[in-house]
This record gives sequence, structure tokens and C-alpha cells, in this order.
Amino acid sequence: MKIAFYTLGCKVNQYETQALKESFLRRGFEVVDEHGLADIYVVNTCTVTGLADRKSRQYIRRMKKQNPESIVAVIGCYAQVNPEEAAAIIGVDLVVGNNEKKALPEYIDELVEKKQGKREEGGTSMHILPREELLEYEESGIITSMESRTRAYIKIQDGCNQFCSYCIIPYARGPIRSRACRDAVKEAESLIKQGFKELVLTGINTALYGMDKNFRVGEEYEDELEDVYGIEVIVKLINDLPGDFRIRLSSLEPTVINPMLAKRLLKYDKLCHHLHLSLQSGSDRILKSMNRHYNRAGYLEIVKVLREADPHYGLTTDVIVGFPGESPEDFRDSIDMIHRVGFLKAHVFPYSKRQGTQAANLTEQVDPQTKKARSAELIRESEDSASDFLRGTPGTSRRVLFEEYDEESSTVSGYSDNYIKVYSQVSDEKQGQELLNTLQEVMITEVYSDGVKGKLTMKGE
Repeated sequence: MKIAFYTLGCKVNQYETQALKESFLRRGFEVVDEHGLADIYVVNTCTVTGLADRKSRQYIRRMKKQNPESIVAVIGCYAQVNPEEAAAIIGVDLVVGNNEKKALPEYIDELVEKKQGKREEGGTSMHILPREELLEYEESGIITSMESRTRAYIKIQDGCNQFCSYCIIPYARGPIRSRACRDAVKEAESLIKQGFKELVLTGINTALYGMDKNFRVGEEYEDELEDVYGIEVIVKLINDLPGDFRIRLSSLEPTVINPMLAKRLLKYDKLCHHLHLSLQSGSDRILKSMNRHYNRAGYLEIVKVLREADPHYGLTTDVIVGFPGESPEDFRDSIDMIHRVGFLKAHVFPYSKRQGTQAANLTEQVDPQTKKARSAELIRESEDSASDFLRGTPGTSRRVLFEEYDEESSTVSGYSDNYIKVYSQVSDEKQGQELLNTLQEVMITEVYSDGVKGKLTMKGE
């Protein structure tokens, strides 16, 4: 049978979809493109914003239209938070929440058997655990491939206990659960052997890895992990693996990462000098209303530690504009932080009201026109900040993972350890192809296109 997947949202969803694809392949299914004809469509949904909800519903309907006789399964965060709403969409056969995804093949088998036997289906089948029961990390097995030939995700953590006042994700993903060290390390070893040069450690709140009360590192690692805690545990274990590869951390929270931990992470030589450190607002007043347990000064202390170690340490972030009660002065504080930090990239989101969160009950909602105008201004300012950052890089040397060859311009391109897009000229196609999926030292020479140009520092030069 043919099965297709459509994934919305974060890196965790992308990882989980890959794990499901491999599970179905082992069972003899044929995984096909989501835009084509399939017997089964799986939509892995997101619910982080109202827009994500709408997109989830749109793709659910679109999949059914492609083949009205197909089975449509809705999984993920939208399914977890709004299962009845998902089940009410015409054509949905199956709704599966988080921590039930591993059983999806069995649920699909049951539906296929019903359809083939022409038995009465009895409505949409639903499998949802309440948040309080999402207590165990759902191990989906060791993934063996990724669409990218160079970069692979490793999910190490699930859930969040922070309960920021605007965020629905703790309700969708449940409390924090950490993946067993041995499973994460085994997956890393497998991916390294297959030639992946960058391993991205990801989770719902990655920085909380190892912070759940039932977490144990495992007897086999106790001696080498003395005085190591939290996210540093898994960074150290993977950093110590043999091979020419690098580690990148996905989004981290300054509610968890502090200057001391940031300094400790700097000692790992395979860890990229890039962090996606969520800001959300530059205003202390708004941060408090968001239930974010840090302030401007604390955030800047983390930045100071990183930039003292490496002046070109790459920092990216998320910023919400138009949070309830955000005044013009609060908004100016956010712009001020963009330039103080010198972000390489800022992802700007207009505040989205999510029913069930504390912020949804706040009375000082900002009007849509103001949110739109502030978003546009903050995007412009963040682009200026990125340009300033790039202008300071010529004359510096960075390690680049090359991922693409462009025949027309005779260039290879990829990302540096500090997350700059780097282009380098090559002599011919043969050299370009040989450089793909290799880590190379590059001397940055000029700002170029959406990144920089650089000269390969070849051995012997």
C-alpha cells in the first residue's frame, strides 16, 4: 500500500515523521510524495499559532481530496489539543495524539482491515492520552536516514514545564521527558557511520534535557559524566564519539541556559558556535507578563559570555510582537535588544491568541494593524542587524559544511559553524561534487548574496 506524509511545524515533528516513515517501510508500505495518489495520508500537525491550526485543517482536507477513498490520519499537536475538532473534519478516519504515534502502524492496520472487510467503521477512531498521562519518553527507534544527505536531527527530549503565558505547547506535549542516553548515543553513532556531518539535537524544550526527576544517565556513563548535568550530558557523550562531524543545538531557552552553563558548553570542540536563544521580548515588563523567568540583563550576560569566547558567535532568536499590553516603549525595547545582541536572524511572530493559555484572558489585546506594522518594522531592524553581523566577518576563518553545488556559478555553498551561508568558487564540477558533505576551513572574503563569499583554505597553503 502507498502511504504519504505531510509535516507541519518544528524539527521535532520532522524527526517524528521520519521515524514513522521508516516504521511503515519496515512493514512493507511504499512511502510516496504527499502531492500524489496514496492509499493512506498522514498529516503531522502543529498548533503553536492560530495560523498553524488553519494550515493543519487545510492540509487535512487537501489530502482527502487527492484520493476520496484514502484513509486520512491526523496526528501531532493539533490532534492532541483539539481532537474533537480534528475528528469533525469530513474525511478524517483516525486521530492520534502525542505519545501514541508509535502505535500508528497498528491503528492503520486496523482501519485497512475494516475497509477491506467492508465492515462498518463506526466513525473516526481516536487515540488521545490526556496531558497528565504523557509521562514516558516515547522511543520511536533508531532512525537511519534523513532527506538531507548532510544534516540529521536527533530528538533527545519531549515536553515542557515552563508554561509561558502565551504558549499552548505544554498542553500539547505534556511534562518534560528525556530520551535515554544510550538510545540517543546509539542513534548518533549510526548516523555518523552513514556519513552525516552535522547532528542537530532537538526537542520541545531542548535545554531541559536531563532535568526530569526520573532521568538517569545509565550505569555505563556514570564515571565519565561526573559533575556534568542537564543538556551538557548528551553534548559530552556525542562530542566524545569518534569521527569528523559537528553538533548543533536547536532552540534553547534563557530560562534554563545561564552564563555558567553557556561557558561550560564552549569547551566542546564539535559543538557549533551558534545558538538559537529565544528572546520573545526585549521588555522586562512584557517578559514578566509572558511568565518568562529572565530579564534583559540576564539575557545579555549569556550573550557576553559567548561573544567573549568568539566575537562572531552566531545568535538567532524568536520575538513576539503585539503581546497583550505591549506599549510603544516595550516594542522599542525589543528593537533595542536586536541591535544590542547583533542577531544573525530573528524570527518575528505577531502574537496569536491561544484559548486555554493565561494570556488569552488578558484584556489589553493589541489590534491587528499595530501588530502587522510592528512585525514589519522588527523584520527590517533584524535584517539590518544581520547585515551588520555579516559585514564584520571578512578576514575571519570558519569551518563550513558544504551542501550544494551550483553549476552555473561554479560555486559550492553551505553553512559555517556559526550559521552563516558561505559560498566558495571551485575550479570545475568535479571539485564541486567532491566537496559536498565535507567540512572545510574557509577564509571569508566578502559579503555576498544571502551570506558571504569565502576562499577555501586547502591543505598545504
